[in-house]
Amino acid sequence: MNSNDLQIMRTPKGYSVKVIGRANFEYGMPLRAFVRGLEGDYGLVRIDLKDCVAMDSTFMGILAMLGLRSKKNSSPVEIVNANEYNQGLLKGLGLTSLFHFVDGEFPGDGENVPTEESKDMIETAETVVEAHKNLVDADSANQDKFKEVIDYAEQDLKG
Repeated sequence: MNSNDLQIMRTPKGYSVKVIGRANFEYGMPLRAFVRGLEGDYGLVRIDLKDCVAMDSTFMGILAMLGLRSKKNSSPVEIVNANEYNQGLLKGLGLTSLFHFVDGEFPGDGENVPTEESKDMIETAETVVEAHKNLVDADSANQDKFKEVIDYAEQDLKG
């Protein structure tokens, strides 16, 4: 992942996240840190997928984490400019109820939120486990799809 492939900005109404390229577990780790840092009334979160060509299940699990947290806080999450393929991926995992799908522009004004890439194997395994558990929490039909992934990543954590 290039450092410009995941851009997070604080805007007057909340946050905007721009995703470029293939969103995978590497994108998931800084996005997970961002989501974990959200507190209180953080406003609208917009995820711009205009330049996102594909997403893996770990990344979508972190999106689910954001969607689940935002539902509890009554803070809306918009998926902006998602192509038919990416919408199909989210729909296939039962995540569409967590988001509003809209078209629009990524705001050019705002304060960049720094993101850090992590190469730590434990953090990677923790992210994979948490992401896939979020997918199951969002839609129980995902349990069978991701049981082995969760089990395998948990084994990595046990060493």
